[in-house]
Amino acid sequence: MAGSSKSKGAPRSRARTWLVRGLKIGLAAVVAGILAVVVAVVIAMQSLPDYDSLKSSPNGQMIRVHAADGRVIVSLGPSFGQWMSYDRIPQVMVDAMVSTEDKRYYLHPGVDPIGMVRATWVAVERRGTGRRWQGASTITQQVTRNIFLNNSYSFGRKIREMVLALALERKFSKRQILELYLNKVYFGGGAYGIDAASRKFFGHPATSLDLPEAAIIAGLVKAPSSYSPTADADAAIGRAGVVLDLMQENGAISASEHANANLSGVRMAPEPPQNSVRYFTDWALPQLDLLIDEPNEPLEVYTTIDLGMQNAATAAIKANVPAGTQGALVSLDRDGAVRAMVGGLDYVTSNYNRATTATRQPGSAWKIFVYMAALEAGYTPDTGVTDEPVTINGWSPRNSNGKFAGDIDIRTAFAYSINTVAAKLGVEVGFPTVADMARRFGVSTPINTHPSMVLGTSDVRLIDMTRAFASIARKGIAVTPYGITKVTTADGRMLYQHQDDTSRVLVAPWVAAGMTDLMQTAVSTGTGKAAQIGRPVAGKTGTTNSGKDGWFLGFSSGITTGVWVGRDDAKAVPALYGGRSPARAFADYMKVAVAKRPVEQFETEVTLPEWQLEPDAEAYYGQPDNGMGGDGGMMVDENGLPIERPRPQEPGADPDDQQMEVDPDDRPQPPRLDQQWIDNVLGRDRQRQQQPPANRPTPNE
Repeated sequence: MAGSSKSKGAPRSRARTWLVRGLKIGLAAVVAGILAVVVAVVIAMQSLPDYDSLKSSPNGQMIRVHAADGRVIVSLGPSFGQWMSYDRIPQVMVDAMVSTEDKRYYLHPGVDPIGMVRATWVAVERRGTGRRWQGASTITQQVTRNIFLNNSYSFGRKIREMVLALALERKFSKRQILELYLNKVYFGGGAYGIDAASRKFFGHPATSLDLPEAAIIAGLVKAPSSYSPTADADAAIGRAGVVLDLMQENGAISASEHANANLSGVRMAPEPPQNSVRYFTDWALPQLDLLIDEPNEPLEVYTTIDLGMQNAATAAIKANVPAGTQGALVSLDRDGAVRAMVGGLDYVTSNYNRATTATRQPGSAWKIFVYMAALEAGYTPDTGVTDEPVTINGWSPRNSNGKFAGDIDIRTAFAYSINTVAAKLGVEVGFPTVADMARRFGVSTPINTHPSMVLGTSDVRLIDMTRAFASIARKGIAVTPYGITKVTTADGRMLYQHQDDTSRVLVAPWVAAGMTDLMQTAVSTGTGKAAQIGRPVAGKTGTTNSGKDGWFLGFSSGITTGVWVGRDDAKAVPALYGGRSPARAFADYMKVAVAKRPVEQFETEVTLPEWQLEPDAEAYYGQPDNGMGGDGGMMVDENGLPIERPRPQEPGADPDDQQMEVDPDDRPQPPRLDQQWIDNVLGRDRQRQQQPPANRPTPNE
């Protein structure tokens, strides 16, 4: 019996021995682990940057682009908004986030043991399924992951995350960690931090967040793409209801506050337009590199684009462009501000900007440079010209109707876009002079100086041509298109503000006025009739050979607009003329664009320079003294012959015998000082009558 008792007691003794050894080993392992964690935490604490460095570590620059009325039209890059110090963050936002993401936040040292047990159990259940772990990350751990680590779900990364979280809690206060978290956590839609999320989803800074809005934002952290208010408003509101429940359960709000939180009444900020306005932002935003030097801070970019005018421009192009073709439109205010820009029918289908990048032949729209060169050289709208066959270095232009009008004036030639007259004017002023005029007015593409250049054979950009017309509308002062009015940081610090430059005068005012006169006639009675909008319009059509390109450019009430229609492959479009679909698109758009502006009459009557005027009338008529002074001078008649002055009445003489002074109003008007008068004075008519007639060459010789 005794031996039997000893045999049974031995295994139990060995078991106890191994148990004690195991406990000791386990305890030693725990102690060693704790020591290792402590050492790791201490080392991590020493390697952590200071708080200011953690604050200033955004992962990209956010740019928010505003329309002329202040509305956001597009947000680019990660949005970090304005940094919100803990004291400025609404308490409801803090309570909502803590209740939703880490209700024991104020109790744990950075790692939540209860959460870790739950996460371990879930991990065992989901082992091999590829599904992510749940329930382990505290707010502090999320901060370390956002700043120092990545989102991979490996065991090693989780250990590093916990060590860093413990170190973070040792080095910084709970409030500082919450401040970091609320300013850096991702809420979807490119928004990082509560200020960026508040501005994106509600259109105002985070400082004014109320309870329902805070609940919506707090609910986004779990799954930003699934609960985004802009993607699924119902899902966002449903998730916000869960957040309110958690806040009440955690004691952050009362039952009455929960009941009074009207989630369905929250007003969401409208989504910015993402179609045609992107043509404008793609053109304007690259200019930031030239305007400012701020690579890190979030930027607020305020632009010139008018969303109402932009919508009208898009509608006008879509309504008037023939099937199978593309269209483009640029509209400038009087100082060059771009109010609308359409680079094609659909940005999503094709982001190629035909308004600023494409180069096409302008056709007769180019004639503004020919006629301005002629006006500057001394021609006037009333100058007589002859529409007749002409050949220049083997090139013989013809008119579109195949006919010749004979003797006309400059105004008529321009209004009906007579090609032969443009060719003659090009020869008269010189083709390099025409090219120089185009350069002066902003054409930046290569210009040829062949005779045919007067008909628009050099490729140009729509925005350059629109700029030229705008400079004419501004009475010869240079206009430079611009799209950015000012740039500020998120906290309102001014980085750039546009200044209008009126110092560059391209042509004299009378040249611009004469050109405006010609273009107004082109719309009133000529090729641009379809562009009429019920108020003064000045403009010009343009059509290239075989109908490959159609143009209309013009201005009214301070708005200058250019329209182009054609195919990207430059193939001919049947019945495409500048006076049809482009002019109609111009009219449809301009009726909306100028509807709220006062009607403006064009100033086409200006004083010409002295060298263009006829000699003053008093040089031949009136009261000349011929160098003899006073009343003793000699008088001459209209032929330059001396006439006898009336003598003073002698005492006692009969008044009826005196030669009376003729009343000025009864005098015959002096003859017109023209070539016929000069020929008559010089006797040229008599000389011609004495000479035998000469044989005149026929046009075919």
